[in-house]
Amino acid sequence: MGLETKAGGSESRFAAYVEAIASALGHADRAAPFQSYCAGLLLPGDRKSVEPMAARVQPARVQAAHQSLHHFVAKSQHHVAGATRRRFGCGS
Repeated sequence: MGLETKAGGSESRFAAYVEAIASALGHADRAAPFQSYCAGLLLPGDRKSVEPMAARVQPARVQAAHQSLHHFVAKSQHHVAGATRRRFGCGS
């Protein structure tokens, strides 16, 4: 198995994991910001605050992406830990 195949397998497993959590967040409008937030955390860059992540995730729509990510992080009524427990049956 080549390195590219291993990387592709990891990427597809991670995408499936993020999708599973996104679907457990309880509202379809939360899925895209959650996926963008996860991508922003994993992309290269020293700053992991919302504005620099928005610029990396959606460089053509920085202001809109910033607002969406900020709302997801600061204003949403989501509970990722609870969603993860419900989806995967783990934790307390």
